[in-house]
Amino acid sequence: MLVVACNTATAHAVAELRHQHPGIPVVGVEPGVKPAAQTTRSGHIAVLATEATARSQRIQHLIRDHATNITVHVQACPGWATRVETLNLDGVEFAAEISAKVLPLLDAGVDRIVLGCTHYSFLTPTLQQVIAGRAELVDVADAVARQVVRLGGERESHGQLQLLASARPERLRAALPALGLGWLAARAAGPAKHAIV
Repeated sequence: MLVVACNTATAHAVAELRHQHPGIPVVGVEPGVKPAAQTTRSGHIAVLATEATARSQRIQHLIRDHATNITVHVQACPGWATRVETLNLDGVEFAAEISAKVLPLLDAGVDRIVLGCTHYSFLTPTLQQVIAGRAELVDVADAVARQVVRLGGERESHGQLQLLASARPERLRAALPALGLGWLAARAAGPAKHAIV
């Protein structure tokens, strides 16, 4: 099984990966436009995304397919993913930047805010402070995990773990414990079959 743990990579590459590897289940990650559109009461939702995801055809297709009668605000958040990767999450300046992106969405009546980047889950505490109960965050991480378990069946408990980074795997290895994923870092640091490459 291959999990494409990135909204941007899913938008740009998941179809080709499925085409090139028809015998392997490929699980992608897409912004939760559908659940947000299904549960909004105000008729206004927002998607916080990387610039690449915000510009992608995939986000437009998700909106067209699942939110035709909903107002969808797509907000690009340049640099946020890098801040998570470099563990630069604190500070008054970044909190102000998050507020500057999110408060206008709340003022526009948004009641669901989709985390359109897997990195943004680690910004939840700061986002919750800014939102202050005015909207709900929509994160598809649990749904993706359930899909992996469903497709993996019994294999997942006996499988091998390999984490792949498109660049700078040492940064991924260093970030995992700091982001509360030390168990994953320990497993990946084990035998070669679990190595981050």
